[in-house]
Amino acid sequence: MALIVQKYGGTSVGSIERIKKVAERVQKTVNQGNQVVVVVSAMGKTTDGLVNLAKELSDNPCRREMDMLLSTGEQVSIALLSIALQALGQDAVSLTGAQVGIVTEAEHSRARILEIKIERMQRHLAEGKVVVVAGFQGISQSEELEITTLGRGGSDTSAVALAAALKADLCEIYTDVPGILTTDPRIVPEAQLIREITCDEMLELASLGAKVLHPRAVEIARNYGVSMVVRSSWSEDPGTKVISPSPQFQSLEGLELTRSVDAVEFDANQVQIALLQVPDRPGIAARLFSAIAEQCLDVDLIIQSLHEGNSNDIAFTVTREMSNKAEAIAEAIAPALRSDPQRREEAEVVVAKEIAKVTITGAGMIGRSGVAAKMCQTLADAGINIKLISTSEVKISCVIAAAELNRAIAALCNAFEVHSSPVRSWTSEAQKVPAVRGVALDLKQARLAIRHVPDRPGMAAAIFNLLAQHKISVYTIIQSQHSRYKEAKHTRDVVFTIAEEEVETACTALANLLEELDCPPILVDKEIAKISIVGAGMIGQAGVAAKFFAALAQEKINIEMIATSEIKISCVVPKQDAEKALQVAHTAFNLAGQSTITVPT
Repeated sequence: MALIVQKYGGTSVGSIERIKKVAERVQKTVNQGNQVVVVVSAMGKTTDGLVNLAKELSDNPCRREMDMLLSTGEQVSIALLSIALQALGQDAVSLTGAQVGIVTEAEHSRARILEIKIERMQRHLAEGKVVVVAGFQGISQSEELEITTLGRGGSDTSAVALAAALKADLCEIYTDVPGILTTDPRIVPEAQLIREITCDEMLELASLGAKVLHPRAVEIARNYGVSMVVRSSWSEDPGTKVISPSPQFQSLEGLELTRSVDAVEFDANQVQIALLQVPDRPGIAARLFSAIAEQCLDVDLIIQSLHEGNSNDIAFTVTREMSNKAEAIAEAIAPALRSDPQRREEAEVVVAKEIAKVTITGAGMIGRSGVAAKMCQTLADAGINIKLISTSEVKISCVIAAAELNRAIAALCNAFEVHSSPVRSWTSEAQKVPAVRGVALDLKQARLAIRHVPDRPGMAAAIFNLLAQHKISVYTIIQSQHSRYKEAKHTRDVVFTIAEEEVETACTALANLLEELDCPPILVDKEIAKISIVGAGMIGQAGVAAKFFAALAQEKINIEMIATSEIKISCVVPKQDAEKALQVAHTAFNLAGQSTITVPT
């Protein structure tokens, strides 16, 4: 007998007829000899309707009262589904988050789960009942026993957390699409179903606009080895299997408050090559990395940041064995850039051989402010200067002086209370899967650029500490190759993206620091979009970045920023080109199919 947790979203229970269909599917699962726990969202657009009612009364309603209000939506769903199951002759019991024992932080509207008390569920399951649980909600650990909600996507989080606590054999997430798709089918109708995807890949896609599965749910699955499938509520299609690492013993206390960082990784076999002040126009990155790909050279980090006027810096790292060839390619391309009649300054190739990369990695850093700040502060306290920064959703990489690597590893391991490990060898994994699994688009970020930041330890830490103090989550971070400001004064540009709605708060928070550092005003650009390709198979394969950049260049889409990790390449492009960029990237990696997937409205 297997124990299965099933989660049904709002559209799946959006009407009485749909609730009946869900009840039939649940009963079928029971009849196959399984114990079943069902997690249900509020019906259809109920939550949105409740929010609108509150806003008719107040522009800024109390978060406690909003939790009290919004938690009622799921209570309606669980009661109706339980009634529907009982009408079919299947014994069932509905439980709120508080009744089932989902204990959370006392943080209204965005609480994280601390523990789940499973005794009541186990008793009902032993009695042959289906346990129907209200997703999205819990109860605080404080004496007041406050009702709390987990934030948007909280039902996914509830379901996977219950599966982890119960040691369920499977967690099925039912939604209105067949599973995880290669991209957004509303923009690219030829998007196709991905049959299998790793948690690492899913984390990158989930947090970059692929909204089928919430990142917090993937994080729990990854941490506790939960077997998970994403399926359609409307068909018997097997859906997408989300592959978690092998289960390892991990305490369920502080379930969602596990370490934000899993490991400190490092690579001392790196050389950094930079082209400074190259023209800011479509095709430059494609030209450079196509030439590198032709020589079968594999690039690790790629960083393109904002620069003065109509130019950019592009820096990348390769292994020492590949560095001479890569440098020769950069030197060969540079003269062509110098011949541009629109440019007054010459492009310059700079090579740094005595460097190393140190990286913190962890699913828990998604959506948590302060992780980047803590890394930067730790390195600053150790007197280590950061030469370059590049981030993904689950990794932050810094290029530092090679002589400081051991000190950096020790300091970071101590700060994040983890062990260090060398860079993982993905070669065998990468050979088994496509180079690119999917393409994601994020239209809700804004870019902030701080220019001419003094090039000394602690500067990045000062910036990101201030943002962390204001609970601002930072997404993509780029710290550029050095530039010169006021003649001999070395500086760097620090560029990052945050949620659009937090721009004003961020600018206010940083104002005094920038004045102290004698930096120009922050450059803010809300008319940007972030397009990302994700796939474990790109590791060790030359030419993936070149193909991505060339596809954008062919459509004359200018790349304004580049940031990479081992399994992701992100480009910031003008928002007006966002949908076209998504479509051409999807086509470039042959992700389209013959069938068309329609997302219900």
